[in-house]
Amino acid sequence: MDFRVPRIVSRSAAVWYLLPRDATRPIDALARGKQVGKVVAKGKKQKLTARTADRHDLYEQSVQDTEGDLEIIDRAYRREHGKLPQSLREDFCGTALLCAEWVKSRPTRTAVGIDLDRKTLDYAAKHRIEPLGDAAARVQLVRANVLEVGGAQVDVIAAFNFSYCVFFERRDLLRYFEAAHKSLSPGGALFLDNHSGPEAFEDLIEPRRCKGFTYVWEQKPLNAITNRSKRYIHFRFPDGTELKRAFRYDWRIWTVPELRDLLEEAGFRRTDIYCEDFDDDESSNGFRRVKKITHDQSWIPYLVAWK
Repeated sequence: MDFRVPRIVSRSAAVWYLLPRDATRPIDALARGKQVGKVVAKGKKQKLTARTADRHDLYEQSVQDTEGDLEIIDRAYRREHGKLPQSLREDFCGTALLCAEWVKSRPTRTAVGIDLDRKTLDYAAKHRIEPLGDAAARVQLVRANVLEVGGAQVDVIAAFNFSYCVFFERRDLLRYFEAAHKSLSPGGALFLDNHSGPEAFEDLIEPRRCKGFTYVWEQKPLNAITNRSKRYIHFRFPDGTELKRAFRYDWRIWTVPELRDLLEEAGFRRTDIYCEDFDDDESSNGFRRVKKITHDQSWIPYLVAWK
């Protein structure tokens, strides 16, 4: 099998405004993107510009792949338990798109979205949860620190789009994994994704064409002592306008071996690695559980940690 990852990093973003309350820097220390313009009403065919575009919608289109996320969650959980999971907690949930798609996928499913940013949670409630109709009753949005969340245990916790990289210190990430472990039902799983390979540590700018706009991912030089780096998302439009630094990040880059060690220390009994299998023509054969990966410039695995 060929588990190469295309050079364009399609999952290169995270909920960028969260830091733990006990971290060494306050929440406002992360530079925040400025929202420009307004949401374009559905049904209107209007060319996107920096003035009319909604940055959250652009982010969902260019970064998130909820269909793929749901597929890997269902596949891994069914493989482990012979059934599908019913309850999900989406940490660092942002616009809670995964929560919305989760409850839409089956009428028995429930979801909880956790985030610290009130404005983004309000956006999620209005634009992603309320349109669900009756299914909206099966989604709960909570403004809280992921290190301090209580409540009922769930089958699955998802922390996608590299969102846990806001934890700069090993002790803080370990504390998050311990909190997630406590919040899972017996046999439940924590799902993470990770940007692996040398390219994750490089200074680069990568544009990618999307429908009606261009997504641009920028990585600033990495501090090799701390493995921290500033990262940005820009959006460019056909009329020449741009949403520059629409999203801003200050991350520590964590490697798969580091994450697996921390997950084991936090109490997880096993961590599986899933990677996307590509043909020679770069067409995908879906994600497979693997025990070995050949070194490559860039690859994006899922880590599935079992309680």
